Amino acid sequence: MLVSSSGEAVCPREEPVVVEARVLLAIALTILPWASAFAGIRAGLQDYSPAHLTLLRFLVASSVMLVYALLVRMPLPERRDWPAIFGLGFLGITVYHTALNFGQVTVKAGPAALLIAVGPVFVALMSYFFLRERLSAWGWLGIAVAFTGVALIAVGNHPGSFQLEPGALLIVLSALVTSVYFVFQRRLARKYNPLNFTAYTIWAGTLPLLVFWPGLFSEVQAASPQATWSVIYLGVLPGGLSYLTWNYALSRAPASQVTSFLYVSPVLATLIAYLWLGEVPGLLALVGGGIALVGVIIVNTLGRVTRDA
Repeated sequence: MLVSSSGEAVCPREEPVVVEARVLLAIALTILPWASAFAGIRAGLQDYSPAHLTLLRFLVASSVMLVYALLVRMPLPERRDWPAIFGLGFLGITVYHTALNFGQVTVKAGPAALLIAVGPVFVALMSYFFLRERLSAWGWLGIAVAFTGVALIAVGNHPGSFQLEPGALLIVLSALVTSVYFVFQRRLARKYNPLNFTAYTIWAGTLPLLVFWPGLFSEVQAASPQATWSVIYLGVLPGGLSYLTWNYALSRAPASQVTSFLYVSPVLATLIAYLWLGEVPGLLALVGGGIALVGVIIVNTLGRVTRDA
């Protein structure tokens, strides 16, 4: 509280936080590759099975993170943290990306991105049950709105009918497991810094994917160059380098301001899928996606998640 020359209390005026041009560039170099990943997966699935696509992508991503680790001389985590890191890597990498790729066999890139966007709703729910954080009435309303949108997307791939799409359920599973990852990684991410922790979990999550090794080389030989380059792109940018730019942005601007840009990701994903693949999502999927995003925004802005005393 400030005091004027006349002795009256004066509330300080909050100056708006201006995001630097370099930070905006880092955000763009993060959001664009992450949004394009959904179209990249669909492109890779033209010649790769979902299992081999997942393995090849994370062999590439693991190599990218290994180069980074060698350049910065990244230390290994403490042995007592290995079980937690392997568990989180299994959920956040192995299960998440395997379920997403199998789901995208039948779900277009735009609706898939919209389904993944409900992840913060799962984070809020798990924080409520496991971290003793409270949700306001607005928060619960936002959750209901978001899941109404998810339901519309799940039946939006069959015009003229309300047939449930199993692929959509797999993508919802992806959103759920990545939310578990984000809720329970907080302690370790603070301990090792987010970028190092991301590298650890990518390596840990890649190891179980080696079960898909048989047949990988023959599939690489038979695949078109376009499909193979799509998978390599997925590993290098969305799976690797974008984490560097994301953490740079978080280190230079408020987290709430940086993460707010994630709301445009589904819109960009839909546009990129149209330009790259010519995919046009159905009207019901678009309406459901809009409703889901409204619910996510309500949860994150009006939900008022606070910790119990």
